[in-house]
Amino acid sequence: MKSILSHGSNSRTLVANSYISLDKTLVIASTLIPFICLGLFFGYPLYIVLIRSLTAADGTVGMANYIQVFNNPTLIAATLNSLLLSFITMLIALVLGFAIAYRLERTSTRGRVFITVALALPLLAPSLVQGLGLIFIFGRNGLISQWFGISINPYGFYGLLMANVLYALPQVVLIIQAALRQSDVRLYEAAEVMGATGWQKFRDITLPNAKFGLVSAGFVAFTVTITDFGNAAVIGGDFRVLATEIYNQVAGQMNFSMGAVVGILLLIPTVVAVGIERFAARKQSASASESAIQVAPDRNLKRDLILGALTHSCALVIYMVIGVTVFASFVDLWPYRMELTLRHYNISMAGGYRPLWMSLWISLLAASVGVVLIFLMTISMKKLPLHLRRIVNFIAIMPVGVPGLVLGLAYILAFNTGGPLTLLYGTPLLIGLCNLYHYHSQGFLTMMTGLRGVPASLEDTCTCFGGGMKETLRDAVVPFMMTTCIAVFFFLFMRSMVSLSAVIFLITPSINVAPVAIMQLSDAGRISEAAAFSTCLMMVVVAAMLLLRWLIKKVPSPEKRS
Repeated sequence: MKSILSHGSNSRTLVANSYISLDKTLVIASTLIPFICLGLFFGYPLYIVLIRSLTAADGTVGMANYIQVFNNPTLIAATLNSLLLSFITMLIALVLGFAIAYRLERTSTRGRVFITVALALPLLAPSLVQGLGLIFIFGRNGLISQWFGISINPYGFYGLLMANVLYALPQVVLIIQAALRQSDVRLYEAAEVMGATGWQKFRDITLPNAKFGLVSAGFVAFTVTITDFGNAAVIGGDFRVLATEIYNQVAGQMNFSMGAVVGILLLIPTVVAVGIERFAARKQSASASESAIQVAPDRNLKRDLILGALTHSCALVIYMVIGVTVFASFVDLWPYRMELTLRHYNISMAGGYRPLWMSLWISLLAASVGVVLIFLMTISMKKLPLHLRRIVNFIAIMPVGVPGLVLGLAYILAFNTGGPLTLLYGTPLLIGLCNLYHYHSQGFLTMMTGLRGVPASLEDTCTCFGGGMKETLRDAVVPFMMTTCIAVFFFLFMRSMVSLSAVIFLITPSINVAPVAIMQLSDAGRISEAAAFSTCLMMVVVAAMLLLRWLIKKVPSPEKRS
């Protein structure tokens, strides 16, 4: 009898030890694998860029390259131009973004869907599509010139300013909307009882409550503008900015050291802006109260007319800029022969439609690998001590501060100079990894938000019934995070499809992607074919977005699963 009891006790001990061993293995694997990949495909390339920027042509290490840059009036002008353009774009986007967000959140007038769809359009295409649309409208052969005889030059500062405002506006509106939702209606009711006017309530309650959201939105607009390459390449003209200077130094002059220096210069204001934005976002989140009662929309005729006119005007401009690009792709000879045709879709230059299929393959790779790595990193957070969790969180969101051009340049320097990692150069996998780590931060933050929605009581129940980490993931975490994983997958896929700056340096004669092909068609003067290619790309992204919405509706909730 004792032997039987002893044998049973030993069996239970072995099972318990096997669970502990499996749990430790899963924790170690889920932590190490994503971090090794993050180190190899994000940290290591940036380190190489820094070293290359400090290495002179004769092999000496020092500040010679930086001294050369600061003695170059062209590069100094590009730096000042980038800062000026980004600052003015930030101010305009903030004013317009606040008006639109207030119109959507605080007024009860109609037209909400009209505005929401307009704001989604710039996110469904590469940034250069805004530039193409402005050329079709304001260019020498644009609608304004041909129909009204008014000569407007869209190239340069003002055209680039308009294109960047349109590109940054949707992101600004989303952030300010979130800030406005956190206001508590009880503050407004108390102010009304005390006799406060509408302007006083706006000045003393609305603006102070949304201040950190405004700061966050402003620096997002600044970052988007200073790092954008697509609009600058298409409509920048002679107005030099840092993004185009990096491209000219690397692709035009093959001067990788100077390109690295300019990349570091572009990285500095971006990191500062992102740091301020993250600080403001945390402050805005900390100031929100879980017991707050959201402010309901109301009616005010004068206010609603002014905001409605401004908001609908902005929406109409977006529709016009994107819509004219799509329409021009079907026009025989813009704007002289307006007969509809499909001949511009018979694209032979820039590899035809092969870049579009390559973009599909690369985006599927980026999304598939990315959702697995980000999920592993996220679940490892629960098992790590608090101080390690803070370190992991900081490292995981670092990529958000690195411009796509800098990351793409870093990949050239890291994976095309010898060593075993050189085998990855010129492959779809490397371009997919570049896109993944370009958007890694947003995917990680989204996954962390989904993880917080998993009930702790459900995980405790799995543990009480003897389940290890494997069973907890299978029965508790994955069912509740399925929708989040799908959302992250499609986010990475759609952003990878339209990414230009991060991959512009990584294409080869045999591997090209759709956004680069559109830029090449535009540079060659085939602007109608560029519009046709842009339309095809947008249709793919729209189809992905519709599929995402359908899948989210079809995925059963955890309650139904059980």
